[in-house]
Parts: sequence; structure tokens; C-alpha cells
Amino acid sequence: MQNKDKSRRFFLKLGLASTASAVFGKSVHGQSILKINPTPSEIEGPFYPVMAQKDKDFDLTQIEGKEGKAKGKIITIEGQITDTNGVPLEDATVDLWQANSAGRYRHPRDPNDAPLDPSFQGWAIVPSGREGGFRFQTVYPGTYPAAAGWTRPPHLHFKVSKLGYVELITQMYFPDHALNETDLLLQSKSTEEQSLMIAKLSSKSPETYRYNIALSKA
Repeated sequence: MQNKDKSRRFFLKLGLASTASAVFGKSVHGQSILKINPTPSEIEGPFYPVMAQKDKDFDLTQIEGKEGKAKGKIITIEGQITDTNGVPLEDATVDLWQANSAGRYRHPRDPNDAPLDPSFQGWAIVPSGREGGFRFQTVYPGTYPAAAGWTRPPHLHFKVSKLGYVELITQMYFPDHALNETDLLLQSKSTEEQSLMIAKLSSKSPETYRYNIALSKA
């Protein structure tokens, strides 16, 4: 029994060592350094918010001073901002905007005739925390027509900046959505890039998606 326990511990250690080697990559002066690819960039799109609003906190489902909750399925988006060595970046500016649950942006030039939601904030700007963490409560965005024969899948827009790093504009997609397969923007990326732009479902109740973002140094 004792030998079996020793063997089990040996293989567990071996497995952990193999996993660490795969994740952390090369070693410098005996210290493992995490090397990860920067999050792929994407176009800002035509609907970056231009209408002034005071409330840009992490909760997009309710506007301060107004009654009522945003329409649609409430979800949580969480993640971590790091550099490409995996070092957490505190006080990065995380700027998020999106369409409401009907696929309409709170933007005067959005031609979509879907209804606006007066209780949906639509835009948030928050700093990342000490460990680079960020968290938003929002609604699952609707689809909308972008051009003839092209319907955009649900997605969120991010603009992330920090002094000393290249500002990143990107889009986050949701896993297993059929329209991901035909989206002209997402499909223009490599398979590896797509995997970095599609969030992971980390909890079904409450419905929570994980999306980590890596910035390149300037």
C-alpha cells in the first residue's frame, strides 16, 4: 500500500510538472516565465458611445437614479488583465460597450429599428483591480444586421489601456453561437486568434463568462 501511495504521488507530481511546463514555457535563471499571446485586436466599430452619461459603472443592467432593470438575460462578464508574461496589470482602464438584448446600440447613428432600452446602461468604464481583475454585470447582447447577408453574432466591445502598454481594441464573442461560424470579422482571424476572442462559460448559475485580456508592452 505504501509503494502504491508513493507511485501515485510520483505520477501526480509528474502530471503537475508537465502541466506547468506547458503553461509557463521557458525558464530563465531557474524561474518559470509565463508567455501568452496578446489578445487579438479588432475594429472599434461605428457605435462607440458619443452620448454623455454619468453612470458608467460595472452594472449595466440598471441606470443610477432610474427605476427598472434592463430587458433580457442578465449575465456576468469577468476576467483578468495581464501583460504577455502573465503579470497582472492593476489600474488598467477597461472600457466596454455593447448592443442591448434586442441588438440596438445607444448611438444616434445606429440604423437598426430594434427598440432602445431606457433601463440599459450600454457603456461602462472601470479600472482593473490589484490582481488585474475586472467584472461587469450586463445583459446577453442581441444579434443585428450589419450588411446584406451578414448578421453579427452577440459580442461585446472592449478598449483597454494602461501607460506603457499598447492600447487594445477588441471584441469578445460568446461560445457555441451559430453565427460565430459566419461572422466576417471573427472568421477573418486564425483559429488560434478566434480561441482568444471567444469567452469561456465559467458558471451556468449565475450565468458567467470568463474573458482574459493580455496587453503588449509599448
